[in-house]
Amino acid sequence: MSVRTRFAPSPTGRLHLGNARIAVFNWLFTRHHGGAFVLRIEDTDVERNVAGAEGAIMEDLRWLGLEWDEGPDVGGPVGPYRQSARTLRYLAAVRCLVKAGCAYRCYCSEKELVADQENVGKGRPVQRYSGRCRHLTPEQREAYEAAGRSWVVRFAVPELDHIEILDEVHGAISFPMKDIDDFVILRSDGRVTYNFAVVVDDMEMEITHVIRGAGHLPNTPKQVLLFDALGAPRPAYAHLPTVLAPDGGKLSKRAGARPVAWYREDGYPPDAVVNYLSLLGWSHP
Repeated sequence: MSVRTRFAPSPTGRLHLGNARIAVFNWLFTRHHGGAFVLRIEDTDVERNVAGAEGAIMEDLRWLGLEWDEGPDVGGPVGPYRQSARTLRYLAAVRCLVKAGCAYRCYCSEKELVADQENVGKGRPVQRYSGRCRHLTPEQREAYEAAGRSWVVRFAVPELDHIEILDEVHGAISFPMKDIDDFVILRSDGRVTYNFAVVVDDMEMEITHVIRGAGHLPNTPKQVLLFDALGAPRPAYAHLPTVLAPDGGKLSKRAGARPVAWYREDGYPPDAVVNYLSLLGWSHP
């Protein structure tokens, strides 16, 4: 099976070193195996998108020498490569899950959802969905529809004890299912959620290896459940250790991460930046 990886930035600003490091690892792994490196733009968070950011990200990647085989500007067999152009595909996948009984419409009001909050340590409330709409009768659903209640679509989480993934970096990781409630995959405004869109994209683009930061680990059990429900093979996961900012928190646009463009402007050779990033976070035995 040919290796296929993806780098999927959001056009919310310039490419910074933390994200560039993820791109480097994906690119190196793909080139080592003679596979395809896919650039996908996750631009559905309209409020945070920055004009010109997509082009700037591509410019920075090309300066680093990280050319992609498929993407929004070069095309490819499994496009489109911008999430904003994939809405109909997402909605079709939602309908598929609902028809199969793996997802359902939830008509709960905000007041009802707040009532489901539980106190977890030191009085901190956590909102967990009770599943009250999961077993509605056809008559109850018809009544809610007739009343004009707004709805979302939730994924019906299987009633299992735990779910396990094999991570290429961390090894076997087990997630207790009691920590995963029936999560929303389609919002009331018709937009799908991040976890759902990512799975549909990775499935249709035949991504074989998902190489990303450890901050995405909490998303992984939900995404694996969606792959299983859609009848698609799970990709191999590799969650890279987090690069820290000077204050000890996660390196990000808002905390300690210089844009890649700054290094170009300061005269750093791109090969030196790629070499540095490729050695950051691991060491040879």
